[in-house]
Amino acid sequence: MSKYFIRLALISAAVMILLYISMQYLDSYTVMILENLGIFIILAVSYNLINGVTGQFSLEPNGFVAIGAYVTALLLLDKNAKLDQFMLSDPSDFILAIHSSFVPALLISGIVASLVAFMLAFAVFRVRGDYLAIVTLGFGFIIRIFAVNQSEYTNGSMGLSGISNEANLMWIGVFVLISITVVLNIVYSKFGRAMKAIRDDEDAAEAIGVDVFKIKTYAFMTSAFFEGVGGGLMASLLTTISPEQFSFMLTFELLIIIVLGGLGSISGSILGTIIVIAGMEWLRFLDEPNFFSDTAHPGLRMVVFSVILILIMLFARKGILGNKELWDIVKVKK
Repeated sequence: MSKYFIRLALISAAVMILLYISMQYLDSYTVMILENLGIFIILAVSYNLINGVTGQFSLEPNGFVAIGAYVTALLLLDKNAKLDQFMLSDPSDFILAIHSSFVPALLISGIVASLVAFMLAFAVFRVRGDYLAIVTLGFGFIIRIFAVNQSEYTNGSMGLSGISNEANLMWIGVFVLISITVVLNIVYSKFGRAMKAIRDDEDAAEAIGVDVFKIKTYAFMTSAFFEGVGGGLMASLLTTISPEQFSFMLTFELLIIIVLGGLGSISGSILGTIIVIAGMEWLRFLDEPNFFSDTAHPGLRMVVFSVILILIMLFARKGILGNKELWDIVKVKK
């Protein structure tokens, strides 16, 4: 067994122990923040694979997250719960028939999102740059409109509730480790080198024999799989979902995270997630009466947070880590 896998196993074991201790001794609010942080790490790392590593300006995450959330919710809800909730129209026979436990539901959600990405790839990768962004942005809107209008499958604008809350910190931590491990192995494989070649110069990569469409599709499907899993975890954690949760603002938030951390940097995605998601919670005290003022100032934390983001981007225009990984920077300094 190589040193790489030994180190990975030790790190994984240490993280699992820390997560177990966190669940036992931390208060529920802190655990909730860590759970939300873990889900966004999965989404950011997978999104960076297609947008940062492969260099494809895609704006699709909210669509795949929505697919994962709805598939997981429909699989976890039993037949009676679906009959009770579907008010706008009767659920279809297929929706009533499907049911699964938690982990298989997450995996099915990821596979469904990945299959949709495969079919979508034939259309979206016929264009590049800004046109690619527009096409993938439209996909997100289509999924949301489908969720609103196809009430026999999704219960329409009323959404779904009563979803079993099985996405605890341990399960989220497991999928965080899986997503990071899989994405890093791809980045440092021959596929990862091909993805970076496409990012740097697509025409040159094609000229030297890289199957551009195949590599783009591979990255797109992998990214969609983990976005679907992340959506499933989100649905189970919140226990309720509606189409409004999967607007373009979700994609915009993930875009801020990966640009802040560094496009093409997986460790940068993790760092960006911590700064954005945890940072907004840590600054919540600014909205409330505090030692600066006896009155509440709703929205003040967002102003302060925006100023911090602007300052970071002014002094680190390629993101905090650029396209390098944290361990590469540490090696250089040594």
